[in-house]
Amino acid sequence: MHNLLSLSHSTTMPVELPAYLIQSLRNPVVAVGIPIALGSLNGYPTRNIVRGYWYNSLYEPAYTPPRAAFGIVWPILYAGMGFASHLAVNAFDNSPSLAMREGAYTGIKLYYGQLALNLLWTPLFFLLRKKGLALLDITALTAAVFYTTKTLHGPTDGKSTYLLAPYCAWLCYATYLNAGYWWLNRGRKDLDKLE
Repeated sequence: MHNLLSLSHSTTMPVELPAYLIQSLRNPVVAVGIPIALGSLNGYPTRNIVRGYWYNSLYEPAYTPPRAAFGIVWPILYAGMGFASHLAVNAFDNSPSLAMREGAYTGIKLYYGQLALNLLWTPLFFLLRKKGLALLDITALTAAVFYTTKTLHGPTDGKSTYLLAPYCAWLCYATYLNAGYWWLNRGRKDLDKLE
């Protein structure tokens, strides 16, 4: 088993993750549970917002899915990204190639970065009602997930790609939806007054 110290002197990895972030991904149940739990907690406050007047007053872009779709899709995507992170740690721990270990470690850092961007989107869009900032966030998130997918492809022998590709596709669609909500509702002063 390789540890973080074996890679800490590499010039390509100036940011080092705390050991507990790596350790937590070694257990597949914990790795899958982390994004599901965080995503569920993060989404909990939106439950009332999507039933409220503000959200229901927004002009919707074409092809907006029924609300129930989000509660089905996101846990599946969170489970996939969580298991992909577990595969990345396995590659980090077990690859005989330093290049593959470095690739896996970079992918793990990207994974946590994209998870932070993912968790930031909900408060931006729903709590702060900043559709434009949420659009910037989801655009960066989508790029980060595509890059994470590319980075982890080699170290995990492509297995993580199968888990992250649906997430990439959904984020493209979600970016379209966010852009549509922003565009169709820009400049609407009546939305600022709604509680």
